[in-house]
Amino acid sequence: MQLNNRLLSLVSYGLVLTGVILGVLGVVRGGSLFIAVGTAGIALKSRDFRSIQFYLPLAIAIALFVLAIALPRGR
Repeated sequence: MQLNNRLLSLVSYGLVLTGVILGVLGVVRGGSLFIAVGTAGIALKSRDFRSIQFYLPLAIAIALFVLAIALPRGR
């Protein structure tokens, strides 16, 4: 179980970092999607608590994912 949490944590933080880098480079939609998936992974680590520590980050991740999909292509 500890290895799974550690792997989930590393992958999630990597996705968030990749999303931030993509956002800085101008790929806003892709960066938002990476950040949303990474945030959801971080929220899943605290799924045992069943409180605001789990539901609020998960709701923010879902909202960010939906917003990234709804963004128009600004070319």
